[in-house]
Order: sequence, then C-alpha cells, then structure tokens
Amino acid sequence: MKKNVAIGVLGTVLDRRGKREKRWNKWRPTVALCQQENLRIDRLELLHQPQSVTMAQQVAEDIRQVSPQTEVVLHSVAQNDPWDFEEVYGSFLDFVSRYAFDTENEEYLVHITTGTHVAQICWFLLTEARYLPARILQTSPAGKSPDAPGALGHYSIIDLDLSRYATLTSRFQREQQHSTSFLKAGIETRNPTFNALIEQIERVALRSNAPILLTGPTGAGKSFLAERIYQLRHDRHRLAGKFVAVNCATLRGDNAMSTLFGHVKGAFTGAQQPRSGLLREADGGMLFLDEIAELGLDEQAMLLRAIEEKRFFPYGADKEVSSDFQLIAGTHRDMPQWVAEGRFREDLFARINMWTFQLPGLAERREDIEPNLDFELARYAREQQTQVRFDKEARSHFLRFACLTEASWRGNFRELSAAVTRMATLAEQGRISLALAEEEIARLRSTWRTTASTAALPERTGAQYDLFDECQLQTVLSVCRASDSLSEAGRRLFAVSRQSKKQPNDADRLRKYLARFGLSWEEVRG
Repeated sequence: MKKNVAIGVLGTVLDRRGKREKRWNKWRPTVALCQQENLRIDRLELLHQPQSVTMAQQVAEDIRQVSPQTEVVLHSVAQNDPWDFEEVYGSFLDFVSRYAFDTENEEYLVHITTGTHVAQICWFLLTEARYLPARILQTSPAGKSPDAPGALGHYSIIDLDLSRYATLTSRFQREQQHSTSFLKAGIETRNPTFNALIEQIERVALRSNAPILLTGPTGAGKSFLAERIYQLRHDRHRLAGKFVAVNCATLRGDNAMSTLFGHVKGAFTGAQQPRSGLLREADGGMLFLDEIAELGLDEQAMLLRAIEEKRFFPYGADKEVSSDFQLIAGTHRDMPQWVAEGRFREDLFARINMWTFQLPGLAERREDIEPNLDFELARYAREQQTQVRFDKEARSHFLRFACLTEASWRGNFRELSAAVTRMATLAEQGRISLALAEEEIARLRSTWRTTASTAALPERTGAQYDLFDECQLQTVLSVCRASDSLSEAGRRLFAVSRQSKKQPNDADRLRKYLARFGLSWEEVRG
C-alpha cells in the first residue's frame, strides 16, 4: 500500500489561531489536514519562512499529538515577497527540483489552502506541468467561517481558473527551451529545420503517450534521441519504469518472439527456462524498437495487439500477460513503400504513425557539424578522462572539408564521432595537429570512394554527355544508389537550397532532374 505524502505551506494566520489551549478551539488547516478520518497522511512536507520556524515547530508538535502516525518534515524556504509570482514560483520550483519523489511507493497531495493566492496558483502550475506528480487538495472549515465549530472541517479536490495569469507564459517558454536543449544534449544546433523539429518533439513528448516513429538514415541519432525523450518524460513523472531498447534487425525466428514477448518453458527446442520478454520488462516505462521495419509479419501482428490492448500471449503460452509501455520506433526504411510492398502491416503502420519525425542526416545539417564536433570532443574527454583539443589551423582545415559537398557523411553522426575519436586517440600531448587532421580527411575520402565507386552512366543512343553533365550526373547517381528512397536522396542532394523553400518537394525535384536524361528512379535503383 502506498504512503500518502502531503506538501504544503505554513499558514502564518490560520495555522497560528491563538496561544496554548485557545488554539485548539479554532480550525487550523494544516493540523486539520492530518486529522481527517478518511485521509491518512503518513508524511507532511511543511514549507515555512525562516522567521516562522518557531511557529512551524509548534504546528508540528500539535500534529504529533493528534496524528502520531504522521511524520512532519520542516523546510525553510525564503520568499522576500510572497505576492511576487516570479519569486514564489521560482522558490517552489527549486524545492520540487531537489525533492526525491518516489511515485512507486508514495502518493502525493499538494495542500493549497494555506499561503497567498499567488502560492496557490504556483502550486497548481507546477502540478499541471508535471514537475509535481501530485493531486491538488483544499481543506475548509465545517462552517462558512474559520471560527465555526468543528476542528476537522472538510477536504476536496479543486480546479483553478488560470486565465488571469497569462503573464507566466514567459516562464514556461524558458522551461520549454530547457527541455529542447536537453533533447539536443545541450548542443547549440543551428539548422532551423532541425531546431523546429526538436521543438515539436518536445511538445509531443510531454503531452502525448501515443507511439512515436523516428525515421531517417542510419547514424542520424534516432537511438540517442529516443533515450533523451525517455529521460525527459521520466524527469517530468510521465512514466516510472525503465528504458528498454532492442534492434529488431538482430531478431529472427523463435528468437524474435522470445526476445519481445517472452516464452514458457518448452515452447521450442532449447527453451529450458521461461523468459519474461522485453515488452514485460518495459512495463510502466518505454520500449524503443529500432529498425522496426525489419520485424517479421508474425511479430508485427502480435506487437499491434500489445500496443492497442496492452495484453499478449508469450510464445507457447495459453494465458495472456499484460504490459503498459510507451513505444518509440525507429527505422531508416521508406515505410509507405515498405507497406505497399507487403513487408510491413498497414494496420501496424497506421498505429505507430501518429507522430512521425524525419531526422535529417549530417549532410543536410552542415551548419551543425561544428557544434557536434565540440560535443564529440567533450564526450571523448569524459569517457577517456583525457582533454584533447584541435590546433587552430587543424580545426579550420577539418571543418572546411567537413562542410564541402564532397563530404557525403554516409554514416552521419556516427561517422563524425568515429572520425573525432580516431583523431583524439592519435593526438600527441592532447593536441590534434594539422597533419593528423589531413590524415583523417584522406581516410574519409578513401572510405567514401571505396563504398560509392564511380557511378556508371546509362548509355544514350546517338548522343553523348557534356563533361559538366557527366560529372554532375555521376554524383547524383551515386547518392541515389546509396539511398533507400527518392525522398532521402533528394534531401541529401538539395540539403542547402531546400532551406529557402517553404514546402520543399525533394522527391519531385530529383525525379524531374533524372527525367532530363531519360532516367527514372526505378531504373537507377535497378
């Protein structure tokens, strides 16, 4: 059974109510809160001004007399002006940010009867924004007046009208900026499309429990972002369980069923012990299915039911089990095309397509290469306990190359991370020299030439290509053959010019370019 924990402010007027025996003749909200017959308070977190510590101690002693089972914890919280929204909200936010909430074992109630009207509104705002995982509680005397007979009074859940307090919007905007920065791991990204995308993801992460689908090329940061979304939701008390991740491309046959849904003993050859499975492990938390398009059709059917009904059969079982998890899925595939080809269930795609976010590759965010370079250096320093820096000339040289069109960054941020790690590991005395940067540039160029090779141009009857068209078309064909969809190839080829368009249609733009040479996407891919 969970414990009930109340959080409230000492009422300097109503909680005082006279001295000695006289104080027992009046209704005092904080004391009465702990006397309710149908509301057990196991612990009371009582906030008070530093100058009111004596009164707070007296109230705590009175509570011990009438409710010995209630533990009273006093907190001194300074507020120079209890009618100043900014100051009161800030002091309460500081308190709840430091407080160790235990939602698995405790239920929380915010007592808003005491304190100024401003304090009541601020408690509500914090609870509404889920900084405080609690219900709001108001107590009142038995009669219309606090002097009316009846020391216990009543308690009730209330709702507040916040329409008059729109001036606090700026405070919420600052908190939203903090959340979006968290999703980006503090990286000061400059790409406007990506920043707008992260702002939308932040709103969805805090307002919706529906599945989220992250698409984009391999190495674009889907796994990293999924874990940050989980941490943001967890910090805001939107879930209490853990983060469970699996790459579906590694699951095949019986192993896929067993890994995801668990199995009973003897379900298949080698199943000597029962297994709970990842879906049950994610109960109350978040399940991240990376490369979800690689799941088999049987696993897709079971997953759809598990998402919709929160129930499923472990492999080989005749009894259902339940798991209430939140889902994030990731894939680099063109999902509509995957559905059209019958490789992915249309009903499952419709279920996970509520919130779909396309993450751009590194080549589409070249202005973000520099801040990500600094992030990777800082990460290397944390992990290896070694500080490494670029020489000024080496840094400028590497960044110039990294932002060139020839730098395809097929491995995206994973490839940039590997490049930084190599240079940092080989650096002498913690300095990445110009020679070391040039060596890494040569390594990257060699890798990209090897993996791409020169694209063979299609033959044209009775005509030849101009040298300009030949060079340009070879690059276009190389990108097309290294991409999974027409849209992905278009985004990579038009990464800069697409930023100036309100509604860029990269696929149509690339299709028209290929048509100039009598080519189609299917022909190029074939």
